[in-house]
Amino acid sequence: MSRASPASLFAPPFQVDEPERQTLPFVYNTGHSGAVYPASFVAASRLDAMALRRSEDAFVDRLYAPVVGLGAPLMRASFPRAYLDVNREPYELDPRMFEGRLPPFVNVRSMRVAGGLGTVPRVVADGQEIYRGRLPVEEALARIEELYKPYHRTLKELVARTARTFGHAVLIDCHSMPSTSLSRDEGPVVDVVLGDRFGTACAPDLIDCAEAAFRGHGLRVVRNKPYAGGFVTEHYGEPAQGRHALQIEVNRALYMDERKLLPRPGFEALSRVLTGVAETLGHAALDLGPRRIAAE
Repeated sequence: MSRASPASLFAPPFQVDEPERQTLPFVYNTGHSGAVYPASFVAASRLDAMALRRSEDAFVDRLYAPVVGLGAPLMRASFPRAYLDVNREPYELDPRMFEGRLPPFVNVRSMRVAGGLGTVPRVVADGQEIYRGRLPVEEALARIEELYKPYHRTLKELVARTARTFGHAVLIDCHSMPSTSLSRDEGPVVDVVLGDRFGTACAPDLIDCAEAAFRGHGLRVVRNKPYAGGFVTEHYGEPAQGRHALQIEVNRALYMDERKLLPRPGFEALSRVLTGVAETLGHAALDLGPRRIAAE
């Protein structure tokens, strides 16, 4: 693994696509859509570049790109989830991965660390080990300092700016899920999973509106199973403070070839659906107003 600065491997590490004028109290975030795989990272991995992409929410930033035209900013990562996961606590690290001693404040016991999916993941989404050998502890800490912390500082400021402007803010955390993660034994395959941390991260009216909007497009929707929302939804969702977070997972089979990781003909249709839902949610949030939405 190269000792090059993690931030220097990505140009830039993340981007915020801003509307000409923000007219909606929404911030959209695609923290798992990064698709830049530095040669040094691939060389340190026992997997090839295609296998490393199994953790990636491929093309989700493109699916949601039209929300900028509706008047909402869209934040998107360049670094891939297999390299650094911003939907985790800042220091969820597996000590078995590293040479050297981790700082005492590191969370080494979370369920996500146990599963190999910490802030610096040990495995890709299908359980394959990423690295040939152990990483220096300094490498993990540098990724957190140079990528994770600046990412969340920027996201936090976007949400705070939105709340200042509109009196409340809604963060939509945008993800995709492999079709194989959805059991056929429990009924029809689900198209969309909405996560609000079981009612704690988002006003009920907002998730109700999202579910109705997706169902209006003929999609099958469930809430919080199997995805209730990760660190971003839990950390940024503070309804009592007028700040709401909703995670949206869409079935990858709707828009891409999951084996070849290429967009399918349904890509544009799904993007239009997501844009329509965003527009519906935007109107609902403006109609609710800061007082009612904060009181939910």
